[in-house]
Amino acid sequence: MPENLKVALDAMGGDFAPEVTIAGAIEAVSEYDVEVILVGDRNRLIESLKTKRFPRERISIHHASEIVEMHESPSSAIRRKKDSSIRKTIELVKSHEADAAVSAGHSGVAMATSLFVLGKLPNVARPAIATLMPSLTGYFLLLDAGANVDCKPENLLEFAFMGNAYCKAIFNMPSPRIALLSIGEEDTKGNELTRETFKYLKKANINFIGNIEGKDIFSGLADVVVCDGFIGNIVLKVSEGLAETIMKMLKVEIANVTARKLGYLMIKPALKNFKKRMDYSEYGGAPLLGINGTCIISHGRSSARAIKNAIRVASEMAKKKVHEIIANTLHKTTEDFSYVKE
Repeated sequence: MPENLKVALDAMGGDFAPEVTIAGAIEAVSEYDVEVILVGDRNRLIESLKTKRFPRERISIHHASEIVEMHESPSSAIRRKKDSSIRKTIELVKSHEADAAVSAGHSGVAMATSLFVLGKLPNVARPAIATLMPSLTGYFLLLDAGANVDCKPENLLEFAFMGNAYCKAIFNMPSPRIALLSIGEEDTKGNELTRETFKYLKKANINFIGNIEGKDIFSGLADVVVCDGFIGNIVLKVSEGLAETIMKMLKVEIANVTARKLGYLMIKPALKNFKKRMDYSEYGGAPLLGINGTCIISHGRSSARAIKNAIRVASEMAKKKVHEIIANTLHKTTEDFSYVKE
């Protein structure tokens, strides 16, 4: 039988680490064919694991003596904390001791360290964070969701190619629908970045369906929505905040009127399903596409369930060698980039 895939987990990363990261790792190894390497303070991790029940052969520990704090800059952390749990987690992928990495720690440091340690894929200028988000018909991939605040049209073109390759590999989509986020459907709408990117995407060998407005991204019209990291991160954070606010408002309104409480009992299953679809923990984390390896960046407030799902996504990506598929896709479409330089 083939060996289980190994996922290196930054056990010290996240607002509730290491208790929650350990709990997520235990859930993952109990449910999936995967092994987890917990990276962090060995003594602390051993102590936390003592009272837990789990398949012992599927969880191991790799010591890291330092933790990156949220106030630290990526450049400072890379330079000064060479034994941090984030860095050691990603180095295990570089040395092939792990097949993928997961961290809910400092996202900026995780991105910078991935680039520094693993490097970029050929023909990739800017790696991007790809976030899976719910829609009326299922899900769509948003990228970039925060890795690149300032972009050029050729960067967004790369994001489109990477999102296209990811959806084909992970979701078995034969021809993902690619859309460009803008302020109007017409190709003349938007700023200089979106107008120029539209021209490039229209010539590209992908299923480009044109511009999409913010009000339509959740409609299910597109499988991949492309934008720069500044806009993408705002879309992501606003969506998370709106989902939480809607649930809180519903609870308040229901609690104010007795008759509504009876109605709530009838629609409770529907509300539960809605909450599940909007819950980021269901998606685990966001892959950093364009690096030479597999790295999942999880939310700092990740629950054990979110960590478990991040490990699942990481193992799926590693098993299908998504980074190699992206590299091959970009290699085959190198000629498509020629018109960018004209």
